[in-house]
Amino acid sequence: MIGQSTKRREDLRLLRGRGQYVDDLDLPGVASMAVVRSTQPHARILGIDTAEAAAAPGVVGVFTAADLAEINQPWPVHLSNAALRPNEQRTLPVDKVRYVGELVAVVVAETRYQAEDACELVAVDYEPLPGSGHLSVSRDLPVPIHEDLGDNVAAHAVQTTGDVDAALAGAPRVLRETFSINRGGGHSMEGRAVAARYDRALGQFLVWDATQVPHQARALMAELYGVPQDRVRVIAPPDVGGGFGPKAGKYPEEILVPWLAKLLDRPVKFVEDRYEHFVSCTQEHLQLHRVEVAYDDDGMLLGLRDVFEHDTGAYASSLIVPLIAGTTVPGPYRIPALHIEFTSWFTNKVPSSAVRGAGRPQGVFVMERVMDRIADDLGLDPAEVRARNLIPADAFPYPVGLTFRDGSPLTYDSGNYPGLLEKGMAEIDYAGQRERQAQRRREGALRGIGVSVAVEGVGLGPFEGATVRMESTGRVTVVLGAPPQGQGFETTYAQICADALGVDQDTVDVVTGDTGTIAYGVGTFASRVMATAGPATAAGAREVRDKLFRSVAAVLEASPEDLEIRDGAVAVRGTDVAMPLAQAARMSNVGAPGVTMPAGTVAGLTATAYFNPASAGYSSSVQICVVEVDAETGEVEIVDWVVGHDCGTVINPLLVEGQVLGGVAHGLSNALYEESLYTDEGVPVTTSFLDYPIPSARELPRIRLYDQQTPSPLNPLGVKGAGEAGTLGVPAVIVSAVEDALRPHGVRIDTCPLSPGLLGDLISDAQTDAQNEARTEARTDTAATAGI
Repeated sequence: MIGQSTKRREDLRLLRGRGQYVDDLDLPGVASMAVVRSTQPHARILGIDTAEAAAAPGVVGVFTAADLAEINQPWPVHLSNAALRPNEQRTLPVDKVRYVGELVAVVVAETRYQAEDACELVAVDYEPLPGSGHLSVSRDLPVPIHEDLGDNVAAHAVQTTGDVDAALAGAPRVLRETFSINRGGGHSMEGRAVAARYDRALGQFLVWDATQVPHQARALMAELYGVPQDRVRVIAPPDVGGGFGPKAGKYPEEILVPWLAKLLDRPVKFVEDRYEHFVSCTQEHLQLHRVEVAYDDDGMLLGLRDVFEHDTGAYASSLIVPLIAGTTVPGPYRIPALHIEFTSWFTNKVPSSAVRGAGRPQGVFVMERVMDRIADDLGLDPAEVRARNLIPADAFPYPVGLTFRDGSPLTYDSGNYPGLLEKGMAEIDYAGQRERQAQRRREGALRGIGVSVAVEGVGLGPFEGATVRMESTGRVTVVLGAPPQGQGFETTYAQICADALGVDQDTVDVVTGDTGTIAYGVGTFASRVMATAGPATAAGAREVRDKLFRSVAAVLEASPEDLEIRDGAVAVRGTDVAMPLAQAARMSNVGAPGVTMPAGTVAGLTATAYFNPASAGYSSSVQICVVEVDAETGEVEIVDWVVGHDCGTVINPLLVEGQVLGGVAHGLSNALYEESLYTDEGVPVTTSFLDYPIPSARELPRIRLYDQQTPSPLNPLGVKGAGEAGTLGVPAVIVSAVEDALRPHGVRIDTCPLSPGLLGDLISDAQTDAQNEARTEARTDTAATAGI
């Protein structure tokens, strides 16, 4: 069953409109929570007057930091790092606000409308402070965002391998470039949402949360509430309208809703609206990379130094994004000497977090821009320069010499990067595309071809678990701690279980994301779940199969090795002797009250297994794209596009294809459409889809996919992650293709995203530069002729 393109079983209910999301929950007596958000990017809170709001119709309660001091403690660091400077974040700020959209008070009312109306009556007295909406402003901000730190540096970190200084000093050629890339938010169809009730009889919080990390959410709630974790049950509904990284973060609303449900002794619900998503849901912000690269006359890389700045927003509880960005820069290439250094800056923006790719698209963008620049300098084809530098297929495992964000050495486990690139060039007919490009240029069209090759750290630890249980009906239940975010868990994990257990996958049910059904879990992010929960599911299924066969063998007086599952029964091979699965399950799971079980029977056909990988694995991808650019409008038309991926063993090719295509769509949005804009003071400018465009299905081109499978040695299934594979190389390949198209105009592109306005400016500037250069040459020729 592994390797079969089984259709997603989730789709039927979704297509019929029967999905169940947090907002669909029917909780009797539920009250609605709305929030008062800061209108200032940086300001001291002098006072909050809630009297008028508290008297408004339908209002149940109004709460500020002073009212919730019991739980309004500093949040724990999400992922500690010696380079990260301590910065305090609480559920509600007690002294000052640090970004527009930060929560300062909440209103609970009978309806959302009443709660929103009452929020307008809450009066907050601010003392505005100078704010920062850009790295350059943060460097010299007179009042630091976290004043106890003395400046706005959140972190500074350096990693090196080899002697970069010597490489740069002795190289035949050295290139120095500056690149900037801005991404944006997740903008999932379903915003953040949380509902909760408190069971006084059990002393337990029951929370429904549209989160990627229910066990982490439980841990934070329990810590702030001061209760054991088993007093908090978090359920991430199986239907979630997208996550993409921001829903793996920590948010004040998640803490407040359950606690207010307890205080008010009634269920409470909060659902984020679209404006709130723009101003309060975490995003990825600007990175500015200054790169020096050493290479020889054949284009072979000798060393690379990348010193970059990262905008972390108002708070930083980890260094995940800049750490990943920096360690992604080397990509699939052999680079003897590396220096990766970053400074992370606080700004008065919503905190930065992972968004599909989590720093990887930035790292890929930088390295692939470098490869294009080297090709341009040497007059070589960009694909050829890449091919010369790729790590060969026989070099794995390949140590890069850096430390990845999971704390383990950055060592590529498996791959065949040359093979993946060669296959892509064949798929798109690269030589033929170059010929057609030349023809189109003769016809006056601006056609370009871009190439990108990417490596992605996937399958991160620490672990993931699965419980496999054969029910007394003979059906099988798989329980996962990680919740789905649209990947098709109900389908793929049924396949894995069925394959290992030997049953029909239609008899396997998958339950996800409920901390009450499996004790421990980590969550869905970083293309990690298949490489962790997959092996755990297979191990649990094999253990259940072993128990089942031992029990049935004892009754049928056969050897377990002679048994097989056939036609819904455990049968002795080569005979008609068999026991239906339901009967076998009842024998082990229920038995006869007070009656001794048959000798050799195993009680309880259930097993819980956890898998913890030794280190991250590494997927790879290749993208080759052909575009044409309209010099008048700046519009980019995609003519052809092939995307290849290697995610190890493929469980379900159809679902992997969907993941890759979805990732490409997200990447295209990052490359050509999305850009979160702020004023220099930190006021958000793009707060709706009217000024923050994202592509629809109409804007997405047809994309041809191909795959290559180099199984990972790090887990028994040989799988790697695929959820972000399509996203990583898109900004790089689009910019590469567009720059190639505009080569006749002398345009060089060192930033992303590429809006039509930006392209128009680049073309105009290049034409102006060319005209000025022509005038200078003409004056020089005239002067020479005149003998001056």
